[in-house]
Amino acid sequence: MAGTASAIAIELREAGKAFGEVVALTGINLLVPRQSRVGFVGPSGGGKTTLLRIVAGLLESDTGLVRVEDASTARQRLAHCALMPQRDLLLPWRTALDNAAIAVENRGASRAEARRRTRPLFERFGLASFENARPVQLSGGMRQRVSFLRTLMAEKNILLLDEPFGALDSITRAQLQEWLVQAMDAVPRTVLLVTHDIEEALLLSQRVVVLSQRPGRVVRVLEADHGFVGSRREIVTSP
Repeated sequence: MAGTASAIAIELREAGKAFGEVVALTGINLLVPRQSRVGFVGPSGGGKTTLLRIVAGLLESDTGLVRVEDASTARQRLAHCALMPQRDLLLPWRTALDNAAIAVENRGASRAEARRRTRPLFERFGLASFENARPVQLSGGMRQRVSFLRTLMAEKNILLLDEPFGALDSITRAQLQEWLVQAMDAVPRTVLLVTHDIEEALLLSQRVVVLSQRPGRVVRVLEADHGFVGSRREIVTSP
């Protein structure tokens, strides 16, 4: 992926990771421009989630260079990234509003201030009137919206989405994919998305990176920038 140094949000050069004798990733080279959306697909066990965790600063690469917004150490990278895991991990004793606002509290704001800053986004994210609902009272799709809003409220430039809709039924997943495109358009970020759903990768990404079986390596980068114009069906069936 070409780009000037100032336009690059994420850079990986010969990055790799092993867990004991198991090599998860090897020789990963990638440049991700700022405010672009890159999807990762490949076989299970090919290191996709490991790659996200390295970028996020939750793991350190054993080899090469990993740089995020000019930060190269794991601790520094963590300051630039917000990770949305496969499960929503909402706290059951907190309301939907307080779950979304926890990212603001973690930066030192009071709970009242965190609520004030988060509440206006509930209507935009299709959660109006559910601010005081507990997670058990929310559908799977609504829980994922709260989870994404919590990730967004961290106000990081890099969003890392690890199979965000993998646990949902196909109809709900399709609806949330269309919703997420609109949400990311409204608040532009650099986005890395891991998914096993090829259509989801095409719909949500401008580029799709294909990883091999373990040890994961980049085998192909596909341009998929359709301009995000048209319905989900039109986009995923377009030649």
